[in-house]
Amino acid sequence: MPPWCGWMRKCFHAAYYYLDDPQPCQGSQAGLIDWEGPSEVGGEVRCPVPVTDFAKHVAQLHADGDIGFSKEYEAIQGEALNDEYPSENSQHPDNKGKNRYLNVIAYDHSRVHLRQTPGQKKHLDYINANFIDGYQKPRAFIGTQGPLPGTFDCFWRMIWEQRVAVIVMITNLVERGRRKCDMYWPKDGTETYGIIQVRLVKEDVMATYTVRTLHIKHLKLKKKKQSQMEKTVYQYHYTNWPDHGTPDHPLPVINFVKKSTTANLPDGGPIVVHCSAGVGRTGTFIVLDAMLKQIEAKGSLNVFGFLRFIRAQRNYLVQTEEQYIFIHDALVEAIDSGETNIKMDAIGGLVNHLDYIDGQYKLIVSYQPKEINLTSSLKPVNAIKNRSSLVPLEGSRVHLTPKPGVEGSDYINATWLHGFRRLRDFIVTQHPLIETFKDFWQMVWDHNAQTVVLLSSVDNMSFLQFWPNESEPIESDYYRIRMVSETSEDNYIVRSFVIQSIQDDYELNVKMFENPAWPDMNNTRSIFDFVLRVHERCSEYRNGPIVVVDRYGGFQACQFCGVSSMAMQLEYDQTANVYTYAKLYHNKRPGIWTSYDDIRQIYRILSYMPKDLGLLKCTELRTEFDDAAMMTATPDLYSKICSNGSINNQLTGGTPDGMGMGNGTATTTTASTTTSGNPPSGMTLPGVAGTPNSIGPGPMGGGGTTPPPGVMSTSATLQNGGTVIVKMNGDDNDELSVVVATGNHHLNLDHNQA
Repeated sequence: MPPWCGWMRKCFHAAYYYLDDPQPCQGSQAGLIDWEGPSEVGGEVRCPVPVTDFAKHVAQLHADGDIGFSKEYEAIQGEALNDEYPSENSQHPDNKGKNRYLNVIAYDHSRVHLRQTPGQKKHLDYINANFIDGYQKPRAFIGTQGPLPGTFDCFWRMIWEQRVAVIVMITNLVERGRRKCDMYWPKDGTETYGIIQVRLVKEDVMATYTVRTLHIKHLKLKKKKQSQMEKTVYQYHYTNWPDHGTPDHPLPVINFVKKSTTANLPDGGPIVVHCSAGVGRTGTFIVLDAMLKQIEAKGSLNVFGFLRFIRAQRNYLVQTEEQYIFIHDALVEAIDSGETNIKMDAIGGLVNHLDYIDGQYKLIVSYQPKEINLTSSLKPVNAIKNRSSLVPLEGSRVHLTPKPGVEGSDYINATWLHGFRRLRDFIVTQHPLIETFKDFWQMVWDHNAQTVVLLSSVDNMSFLQFWPNESEPIESDYYRIRMVSETSEDNYIVRSFVIQSIQDDYELNVKMFENPAWPDMNNTRSIFDFVLRVHERCSEYRNGPIVVVDRYGGFQACQFCGVSSMAMQLEYDQTANVYTYAKLYHNKRPGIWTSYDDIRQIYRILSYMPKDLGLLKCTELRTEFDDAAMMTATPDLYSKICSNGSINNQLTGGTPDGMGMGNGTATTTTASTTTSGNPPSGMTLPGVAGTPNSIGPGPMGGGGTTPPPGVMSTSATLQNGGTVIVKMNGDDNDELSVVVATGNHHLNLDHNQA
């Protein structure tokens, strides 16, 4: 085997390089690991960490640029390189097309077997899925890839045969223009996948995840009781994992893990977990669940030991060091915060539990922004637009359409906040200054905001009227605002405006609800009636946030957003998570909460919530799938790359340890690799002493071209005249480029860490 093949195999074990096609190692068997006890790897002994010491332990791992995490993760990765388990079924020619990625396979010893049907070949029991243990529960999970169109029927057979009641999906169908998963459930109504019929019963769309209720029916069973022929399956679809990296904050992920795993009945089958490849985010989810349960059972946790253990059950679980770090940071947050989902009947009892609320308050306001987070807010040209020290952070501020050549013209003191339904349900902002009246209406216009909630009072001194009278419209270069009507409803005022485009016939109808007395604690029903009235208005149109205004864009406005959102949560599952909403709001607009009384008042308001509010129904949403994006999305390096013929999985002259690129029938005849500059950080070239040099016959593709500095590449000439070139950028080693040239076609598929 050429010396560079060893490096390439190591390289493609790294994050998201779904190309390598590992060959099965004969005789390897998964050994049993006592993961809860101390373990020695690479000469270092690692032990379970008591809950009381875990935050200190994580801080030590973070020290010196996360060097402790790097050492631990490299030790786990090193074991993965040395312990290859057989995967002969994944490598079978009839099964390779069922693998979404070439090197993400299913170990033979832990794979899920589909039941044999009469006359079926043995290898047709294959699906790219493995049983994975949970905490003190064998086969608690099935880790699998995002289904391909050709495996939909296999996927649903597995769901039926394994008595699965909960599917956890941690990917969007398309991310960064690449297809990560195919839609294996019906958008509406009923679809049949092989012998399983699937009907979408209900879809509950929330800000960070969606729950779909599905009824499945086996069409080939002999007539039995209806209860035996049909089953209910819940799909928990996490929709807010970013396209690149890990989530900004762990609290929504922790909440999702708890909600989805507790949805499974005690006698239910394994929970099916999948992302795109079924290894990175899937492994992160499984480790978090196991550690949360170990914390509860033992008061200690062993992330390192458990991950080593389950990596013997499915390859690449927790696929990046960044995910490994995220797990630890999430567990620190989980330990600090404790259980934060409070049941409806327990909320009232917490109102006078002052020590509990004060403890929560201190954790809620613990985050302090750095100067870099306030770059736009503190610019001199923008500072005069701020009423107080309450300013938006860079990552959550609302942007205006900038005016060419005018510095700061994209700035307004306003912050995006999530609600129960959407990530951008609300815009919280201060009462406009006279210099920012037009900025306010520009924001309304730019972001299609058709509902404004005004909680501040006009005093004709500092807090002036910023909307037009019926006889005096407001005009800008782009639109004209006129007031249509003003009416009184109960204890608040409703004003209607029309914003007309000067350039065309487009109009935006806006309603403003002015209620400075909200919340009136002497009339608690009015608090929720007003919330309901505002959201009923929102149900009249399709998109656009609610703009909530108080004097400084602070406590009162954020209280309205939080109470609205948690009232929906209480209707949905009879729990409220005051801590999570309050902390995430603080992290986006620090300073909104000034004392524990602010948090206490939210608990007090929620304790008065009527049971017949009906807020959830009037805010129902459906997932909007971008069919055009799904049709045009690039297949994310599918197991098959075909163009004018298929490409074989071996690029090294037929050697068994070659780097996999496809699963067709053509065979390679030549291969070469060249390097220029240093290899990617953390990578070494076997047999190369320190300095970059050429490995193999020389120029790629026979053209005599040397790759640019920092780029490492390999190429192979195919028997049918095509060429495959794989390039890795040494300056950014999470970027991989694949160039496939076959016959008259030339494809360029870039694959970045996601």
